[in-house]
Amino acid sequence: MHKSVRLSRRKFLALTGAAAAQAAAPTHSVFGAPTAPVAPRAGVQSLAGEWRFALDRYDMGAGDEVWYKADLGTTTHISLPGILQTQGYGDDIEATTQFVAALPRDMRWYLLPQYAPYTKPGHVEVPYLSQPIKHYLGVAWYQREIAIPTAWKGKRVALFLERTRWKTTAYLDDREIGSCTSLVAPHEYDLGIVAPGTHRLTLRIDNRMILPYRPDGHSVSDAEGCTWNGIVGRIEMSVTSPVWIDDAQVFPNLATKSAQVRVKIGNATGNAGSGTISVGATNAPANWDAKGGTATLDVPMPNATPWSEFTPVLQHITVKLNGPDADGLDANDRRDVTFGMREIKADGRTIRLNGELFYFRATHDGGGFPHRGYQATDVPTWKKIITTCKAWGLNGIRFHSWCPPDAAFVAGDELGFYFQPECGMWNSFDAEQKMLNTLRDESARIIRAYGNHPSLVMLNASNEPAGHYQEQLPIWDKEMREADPRRLYSDGTGRPSPPPKGPGTPYAADFLVTPGARGPRAWFGADYDGMLSTMTRGSIVPCIGHEVGQWCAYPDFSVIDKFSGYMVPGNYRIMRDAAAEHGTLAKNKQIAHASGRFQVACYKEEFEANLRTASYSGIEILDLHDYLGQGGALIGLLDAFWESKGYVGPEEFRQFCNETVPLARFKERVFTTADTLKADIELAHYGANPFGSVTPKWRVVGAGGAVVAGGSLPSKPAPRGKNIPLGSISVDLAKVHAPAKCRLVVELAGTRFHNGWDFWVYPAKVDTMVPADVLITSAWPEAEAKLAAGGKVLFVAKEFGADDPKMTTVPIFWNHLMNPNGTTFLGLLNDAAHPALKGFPTDANCDWQWIDVMATTHSLSMTGLPRELEPIVQSIDDWNRGWKLGLLYECAVGRGKLMVSAIDLDAAHIGTPSLKKSVLDYMASAAFQPAVQVGAEQMRGSLTVKPAAGPASKPAPTSPDLVDPGQIRQRQRPQT
Repeated sequence: MHKSVRLSRRKFLALTGAAAAQAAAPTHSVFGAPTAPVAPRAGVQSLAGEWRFALDRYDMGAGDEVWYKADLGTTTHISLPGILQTQGYGDDIEATTQFVAALPRDMRWYLLPQYAPYTKPGHVEVPYLSQPIKHYLGVAWYQREIAIPTAWKGKRVALFLERTRWKTTAYLDDREIGSCTSLVAPHEYDLGIVAPGTHRLTLRIDNRMILPYRPDGHSVSDAEGCTWNGIVGRIEMSVTSPVWIDDAQVFPNLATKSAQVRVKIGNATGNAGSGTISVGATNAPANWDAKGGTATLDVPMPNATPWSEFTPVLQHITVKLNGPDADGLDANDRRDVTFGMREIKADGRTIRLNGELFYFRATHDGGGFPHRGYQATDVPTWKKIITTCKAWGLNGIRFHSWCPPDAAFVAGDELGFYFQPECGMWNSFDAEQKMLNTLRDESARIIRAYGNHPSLVMLNASNEPAGHYQEQLPIWDKEMREADPRRLYSDGTGRPSPPPKGPGTPYAADFLVTPGARGPRAWFGADYDGMLSTMTRGSIVPCIGHEVGQWCAYPDFSVIDKFSGYMVPGNYRIMRDAAAEHGTLAKNKQIAHASGRFQVACYKEEFEANLRTASYSGIEILDLHDYLGQGGALIGLLDAFWESKGYVGPEEFRQFCNETVPLARFKERVFTTADTLKADIELAHYGANPFGSVTPKWRVVGAGGAVVAGGSLPSKPAPRGKNIPLGSISVDLAKVHAPAKCRLVVELAGTRFHNGWDFWVYPAKVDTMVPADVLITSAWPEAEAKLAAGGKVLFVAKEFGADDPKMTTVPIFWNHLMNPNGTTFLGLLNDAAHPALKGFPTDANCDWQWIDVMATTHSLSMTGLPRELEPIVQSIDDWNRGWKLGLLYECAVGRGKLMVSAIDLDAAHIGTPSLKKSVLDYMASAAFQPAVQVGAEQMRGSLTVKPAAGPASKPAPTSPDLVDPGQIRQRQRPQT
């Protein structure tokens, strides 16, 4: 069993290389700590601890070398549960490290000149993701001795590896047991009847791209660190009788107050037999042939409380299998099962849970765990995540192209939380149905491992599938529903298959996760019902909003200090360097806060539009917390560690993301005193019970908290559901002391539910007479002459260069690396206390009154101007580029005083006259004393020609698969 085998030179190099890596591995906390061992259980032997270990870079150990037939012959050991990268193994990160990532340009970032400083050996920083501490794609071997107790003689032994990736092969002594390829569930092996004594257990683990999955699928991608090699969670052997309970799934029936237990029986004896399946006093016959069998048992549950987010009551039963033989050794097994009495069904355009209307408020999750590098397999970690989500008003998580471990479902069951996992793939489906068969296999594994968890309410096949999915995935929908109707199924998250029989006929999927009905088209009082009707092709089906939001916020670089584990914030450091290069780093916290406040305003509109849409049964935002890959998708209200960013708290967020939300339909957010504010008030209510009576109260609050108007709407009952009308309000805005920021507040008297909407009121008539000593011009020669004479100039830019980015009404979609030709706007940083803005009420951040006046303009690049020149109104640029951009700034030019505005102050927008008057009043006052001196030639270069290119706009190599994220077409502004 332990015979020696001569080592080949290649194997010797592989083994000694692994040992050297271990010897050189740092011991500080960057490599983390092994997973805590699982408490011992009867009939179970934990295999946690030290294992012999070797990397197999040349993939030779399963060939002629047959490494499993002898001891690995190395002094190198590794701790399991754990992963090799956090224990010092694998390759150092180099500029050419081949990360698993989707975009071809990602792989060649090191050819871009602006990243040259980040390609130095030992100091590589990758711009497209937070890199792992080590990287390794290939084969690794793990080996140890196991001891089979005498008490296990004649019994069947099973091996359980809770989570590993991607392909494992198990060997016992000199015998290959088999292989398993799964990313969604435990790898389980039947070792058969093993003789008592010491045996050698060897595992070969290959974490390469085993199947043609899309590289940015979250079960395989480096974007969230999911290319580790190892075993995490429970690693154990267990023993059963030769005939055993291979699986037990419980199917609740609320109508009959019973639960059907469906049992699969395994058989290692090779002989047919019969026995009894029982749960308590209820029993049924069980029969098996040489390969096994099945049995069903209906168990009365007369007093069981239905499981939901409001009543997370769990049921616990023990399923027993007994054979007829005298000692019961052939068939003497038991399985403890926990489940919930829960039913979920599609009903027309709605979803019902336990017969009640259901609304899914979920965040996306991509499986990123920056500290440990692999998915948490402990319940406390998942309870912390879920508790955080619940504090922010959410009731679910959508797991994008991956499925979490059992601990997540246990935590969800106990806390009353809903999950929609996916089968680990983001794929193109081939004509030969190979990928469909992989999907079938992974789906069956998910059901076997997690099917009894009531938190598993929905299961989706794949994120945004491609290829032959339209004809193949409806087959999967039908098969899954027939095999296991305990949850709802949807095939393509964000890209559903059309109705198989054409428009107007039923979909194969139980519900759709729809991509197009989102965004500003339904903000400010509208809804997406019209868009959904078009998208669903006239068919009746429940819909949930797909990846809603995706509104980014500029990072607070203090997050860099939180990275103390598996993932390294090289991308954040590059972002920070860009900010320093362009003179914006000193205001990082103010910029991050202001950008975040505009992000919150956008998320509020998105949530409320979804809640107003009758045809929507839920929303899946992307994301409550930040995503570390693909250039950094800082779309979270929380950072990548599920912690606050400091610009919004859960109490504020729950106003519009909660079980009960008052809503207002009014389109405009900018008014004059000649207008009347009219709003229809409604309610979305998905609480535990209907309201017998609610009394809506409302008020309009003006400057200084003064109540401008208010009142109560008639009391009325409120059922569960949405679009519940509460009444209308009308407010004559002539009573507002304008200009003013106001807020409409609606609350349900005697409850904790309230909501509010900011709006701005300006005088109906504004005197914008230009002071005699101020010149307004868009011609620089005229401005320069006035300044040379010591005059005052308001220069309104009308011509913009290619380095003056276009303003938009919403933040950038993800980032400039993902969308090099897109916009880069991330909000505004306003000097709200500046006297130039005294007559234009504003906070430090962008809000809808700014969108009114600036949406059609560009911001001005301030590259080449003195660093100490700070804008009064600064446009926040994408973090991957970090330019300083101004919308309004002042400076001294020679003896003159200059105010520069990128906003057309004569444009026909409601707020423009007030902004113009505010600026002119300031310029006419003694307070107009710009502190920063700028030379006339500098200003001329800044405002009439393209400034010198910064590091983010240097020429890049020409390549069809390489896009320079900072390269913008060079277009000279015409001389004036």
